Amino acid sequence: MDDLSWLTAQQIKGNLRRLIPVERNPGGLLSLSGKKASPLLDFSSNDYLALSTHHEVISSSRRYLELAGSGAGAARLMSGNLAMYDKLEKKVAELKGQESALLFGSGYMANCGVIPALVGRGDVIFTDRLNHASIYDGCLLSRAKLVRFHHNDMNHLEEQLGKHRGHGKALIIVESLYSMDGDRCPLRDVVQLKEKYQCLLMVDEAHATGVFGKNGGGIIEEEGVADKVDIAMGTFGKALGSYGAYIAASEKRVQYLINRARTFIYSTGLPPSVIGASLAGIKITQEQPQLRRELHEKVALFKAALQQAGVTDTGPSQIIPILIGESAKAVDLAEKLREMGIFATAVRPPTVPDGTARLRFSITRHLSDEALEQTAASLVSALGM
Repeated sequence: MDDLSWLTAQQIKGNLRRLIPVERNPGGLLSLSGKKASPLLDFSSNDYLALSTHHEVISSSRRYLELAGSGAGAARLMSGNLAMYDKLEKKVAELKGQESALLFGSGYMANCGVIPALVGRGDVIFTDRLNHASIYDGCLLSRAKLVRFHHNDMNHLEEQLGKHRGHGKALIIVESLYSMDGDRCPLRDVVQLKEKYQCLLMVDEAHATGVFGKNGGGIIEEEGVADKVDIAMGTFGKALGSYGAYIAASEKRVQYLINRARTFIYSTGLPPSVIGASLAGIKITQEQPQLRRELHEKVALFKAALQQAGVTDTGPSQIIPILIGESAKAVDLAEKLREMGIFATAVRPPTVPDGTARLRFSITRHLSDEALEQTAASLVSALGM
């Protein structure tokens, strides 16, 4: 199938993606670029704690920009290893309850660099079926044997471990909070299996860091399993309000990854302004737990409004998927909601399995209580309930 035919086929299925230029406005609003319509309430952002527009984050970002310029100028193993990276890595390690940490350009680069560095031919990876695409791409790059287990099904994971553990290295990979379903991994059960079958455990905390845990250290902190996790991965571009990613692990493992993770070795260091923003994001997350409480209160308010109207399956987190089924229906519903002043993205295959297209509502501190109640009522109306 040529490129044009493929695009046509995707459009017929309702799976063709298009970029929509937007402009950010205060208060959790965005405008569609070039259109004079009223701003829309943004329910597609992962800026959970509203830190990307926090004055301390912006001030710190500006200060580091003026201190060290707009770019690192080189990969860190060349002349680009700015001292500020070490400062941020120490703060990350502290946040995640690990000895050491290492920065990456993005979550995608972290997963695609770390997984192939940890395992290879003759080894085996056990991955949750609903893990992020970047995890799967990292698994494929590793050339290790790939075994998928049913989502959050510990009985199936143990069955697969019994069949395929083998004699080489084994790596279990999960997300602590799944980005499209909003559900949590039973981490304590995973840890038990990791120890029973002598595997490494990698946990992607992209959507949990900053949102969960007494100090914002994520679900691995909240569940008390940080010391049992071999590699904690996360991003700065969601609750921490900045950009880039990290892994936190033992000092020895970090040194190993500095020498083996190709997406680290061959990438220019993150811009100083990003480092400044990330440092401030972590500081605020640790020192202002009330921001987390405010977010969870807003999440509870929105879910209560939905449940009162009959939408009962709202999940345990700030990510609330509204399952629609067919891609075309999900797109139509997203358009209908935009006409009602709400921006919620239709998530379709291959991001989610066939037949499970959905609207993904992401709650952030930007949104007012009134906006949340209004949106719940509008969504129920659009669903025809």
